[in-house]
Amino acid sequence: MIDRILETEVMDTEQDSAEYDAMDHSSANAAVVERLLELGATGQMLDIGTGPGHIPFLICDRIPEAQITGIDLAEHMLDLARKKLAGSAHRERIRFQSADAKHLNFADNTFDVVYSNTILHHIPDPEPFLREARRVLRPSGVLLIRDLFRPESSARIAELVQLYAREESALSQELFRASLHAGLTSEELRRVADAAGLSDAELVIDSDRHHTLQIKAS
Repeated sequence: MIDRILETEVMDTEQDSAEYDAMDHSSANAAVVERLLELGATGQMLDIGTGPGHIPFLICDRIPEAQITGIDLAEHMLDLARKKLAGSAHRERIRFQSADAKHLNFADNTFDVVYSNTILHHIPDPEPFLREARRVLRPSGVLLIRDLFRPESSARIAELVQLYAREESALSQELFRASLHAGLTSEELRRVADAAGLSDAELVIDSDRHHTLQIKAS
């Protein structure tokens, strides 16, 4: 197994933000929304690491009762999200704000749903992030933490980059490669989730590159 190589925690250059926004995330984003529906997601939702805000708009298209707070530390990402929001029919149901996933400024049990998509690999020590996600989630709520997992070899990473990013720019390919290097293995994620108080969360292997911690509505 190759070692974890940490990625920049906050992607906050204008170029990186624009490049990420332009990449084709449609299938991965749709998978997040479908899983949230399967888990019974509705009500007040927190999107941790919302980036340029792709997923909240998709959720609002599918879940009429959703009210979403999207947070990120990258101001350039939030600028892109807010520009989308200004022209959206969902602008009364979504808000974007700057916040640190490891130190959330929300009271305990605030949200019916807490979810994140592919930010775990940006965080050197994911335990505080997972503890905060648990803390702000209501006891009967839905949790979905989805991320890339680290493949077993550099050769496998090269295969995945060729398979999923060959039509992207050289910078986008490098961002994807770095993200795969920075991911946790599923065994590592299970250990850190248990340590963070999420032993009740199911760990699901979603694809050849994604795994998810999830809790269904009760």
